[in-house]
Amino acid sequence: MRMLAKVRRLGWAERGLLLEAAFWLGLARLGLLAVPFRRIAPLLGIHMAQAAEAVTQQAQTQAQRVGWAVSAVARRTPWKSACLVQAIAAKAMLRRRGIASTLYLGLARDDNQTLQAHAWLSCGADMITGGDPSRFTTMSSFAEQPAAQTPSS
Repeated sequence: MRMLAKVRRLGWAERGLLLEAAFWLGLARLGLLAVPFRRIAPLLGIHMAQAAEAVTQQAQTQAQRVGWAVSAVARRTPWKSACLVQAIAAKAMLRRRGIASTLYLGLARDDNQTLQAHAWLSCGADMITGGDPSRFTTMSSFAEQPAAQTPSS
């Protein structure tokens, strides 16, 4: 009941964003269950590329709102919306808005030396999904456009 009251206090734009996040989270989860990742990977962008760090303030604000919506809905889905599902959903939402982002896949060892996998999404200098990935070693990345390369002298 409290959650419904919170949703009622939101504006129509926020409600629409939450609904869109639910759609993309469901589609991402279904896709990861039904399709091998090697077929999904090309849809995520250019492999081993990173989007530019510089984005407009408006794009940054939209990206943060998308991150908020994905995070809020992911906590409440009846299916498991883990980090990779969240990163793919947020990436799709940003792509619809013409905002470049980079999806990262990383690995780390826990205290028992067991490998842990993690996915996160960044837009500019901000982390959109995935929290603090500092303990993870980046193994792969996917971006719409590679960051501009400076010519070497």
